[in-house]
Amino acid sequence: MNSSAPNSPIPGKGSPAFLLTQVGTHAAQAFAKHIAALGVTPAHAGILRILKMHSPLNQRELAAKLGMHASRLVAILDEMEEAGLAAREPSASDRRVYALRITAKGLETLEKIGLLYQEHNAAITAALSDEERGLLTSLLERIAAQQGLTPGVHPGYKSLPVKSHSR
Repeated sequence: MNSSAPNSPIPGKGSPAFLLTQVGTHAAQAFAKHIAALGVTPAHAGILRILKMHSPLNQRELAAKLGMHASRLVAILDEMEEAGLAAREPSASDRRVYALRITAKGLETLEKIGLLYQEHNAAITAALSDEERGLLTSLLERIAAQQGLTPGVHPGYKSLPVKSHSR
């Protein structure tokens, strides 16, 4: 039996889904470990990136961009506000909601995350040539689009647990 056949009964032997999961999990864990030194989690990093691109947003708008329930976001925003990475301010257009924005410390932290991400990306794809990296990126983008994934948003936000919060 050809062990590289797509229907191989041995997980990982010719199974793109298994290999994507294996490499993706490894990459996510390694990235989390790299940015932990900055006092942030991958969830914080993604939110900082979105706030930089789209500030100000209210909590409901941010939750919609992340594909998660707004109540799950409260505890994460509490952590980020406490760390000085993001701020809640009264909305200019609706007194019932707060506008979320990235702070100067959040921008500085995001810049450091970006540098760590570049190193991380290079390490994860070190076995590939530049041409192969481009091909892999193109193929993964096609798979992500076919699966209905939101570009640039990790699907893990949908399954983040609801934490107790002080607000």
